[in-house]
Amino acid sequence: MTNERHRPQILLVADLLATKPFLKIGEVAKWVGVKPHVLRYWESEFPSLKPRKNPSGQRIYAKADIEAIVEIKNLLYNQRYTISGAKKMLARHEEETLASNPIDSSFSQEVQYLKKYIQELLAFLQRTQE
Repeated sequence: MTNERHRPQILLVADLLATKPFLKIGEVAKWVGVKPHVLRYWESEFPSLKPRKNPSGQRIYAKADIEAIVEIKNLLYNQRYTISGAKKMLARHEEETLASNPIDSSFSQEVQYLKKYIQELLAFLQRTQE
């Protein structure tokens, strides 16, 4: 009976995401089973968790954000990792994912290179304006 209770909730979240591409922080917190302040704290601790904000400044979570939240909650609450340990596990998982898909890996490396180049350009421009 317990599985039947949780199954419809999971289906409703999938259905909700199918009709609504983003969920607000309160909706996500309710479905995941944590308080909104916990999600805000996790944002500060886990760099991979970066929800967008709507024009009024409210956090809106996409499917990928919710999947990350579920994984973080699993690591912290079920597997009993510390925040630090969960970060390491997520980083390791990300490395494995990149290694298993070389196209994504090379794309990611290119993006990192471009970010660094842009930061250097910005720093140069700031120095020349002073």
